[in-house]
Amino acid sequence: MPVLTEIAAGVFVATSRFARTNTVVVTGTDGACLIVDPGVMVDEMARLADELAARALRVSAAWSTHPHWDHVLWHPALGDSPRYAASAAVRIAETERAAMVAELERSAPGHDLALFGQLTPLAADVIEWDGPTAHVIVHNGHAPGHGAVFLPGPGVLAAGDMCSDVEIPLLDTVEPDPLGDYRVGLGALAAVTGVRRVVPGHGSVGDGGEFRRRIAADTAYLDQLVQGRPFDDPRIDSGWMRAAHDEHLRCCQR
Repeated sequence: MPVLTEIAAGVFVATSRFARTNTVVVTGTDGACLIVDPGVMVDEMARLADELAARALRVSAAWSTHPHWDHVLWHPALGDSPRYAASAAVRIAETERAAMVAELERSAPGHDLALFGQLTPLAADVIEWDGPTAHVIVHNGHAPGHGAVFLPGPGVLAAGDMCSDVEIPLLDTVEPDPLGDYRVGLGALAAVTGVRRVVPGHGSVGDGGEFRRRIAADTAYLDQLVQGRPFDDPRIDSGWMRAAHDEHLRCCQR
């Protein structure tokens, strides 16, 4: 069974059994490809590498949308191409490495730790690789240096851990202004024009109308947090979202 599903011309998605985590693969010239958020389980990444090889694709570059353990993984069969992230994300991956490794070992053991979190900071707003233009949209919502990727040609937005149909907006509650940071990030994504497909870090791929619906739902959730209104967001009661929501409430009451 193929690992990859084509969602737009030259753009493929693989979905992990772990938390419905999405990996985006973009094909370029002469067999090059760009991978956004490679992961999560060791066997899944090995199958991804096998399918890329079967399609005569080689990894030209990779991008990690943010510095959480499930988004900074790698597999030796994917090669030694540059693995980029925003500068702030690289710093977090370095300073929080011990805690991230501990979570990795609990949730997805068996990875080569020498490859884990080995990221190169990218100061530009475009990923240099042998393929279609890939703009990065960097902000601090959800995590420092969170960087979505927009492909204007096919109109695909790899949103990182935002714009999900299964996760509420997950705030970085250790930061001084988690709500403000998330609003800035959400606004940056909402300002992107030409989105025809949105790929969240976790959840389902949506079309342009669904992208706008998710932006509105996430904005409404943040508004309800601030204004203390009742919540009507069904995502709150999905999996561990209830615990995250309760943490948000405590954060807003400080």
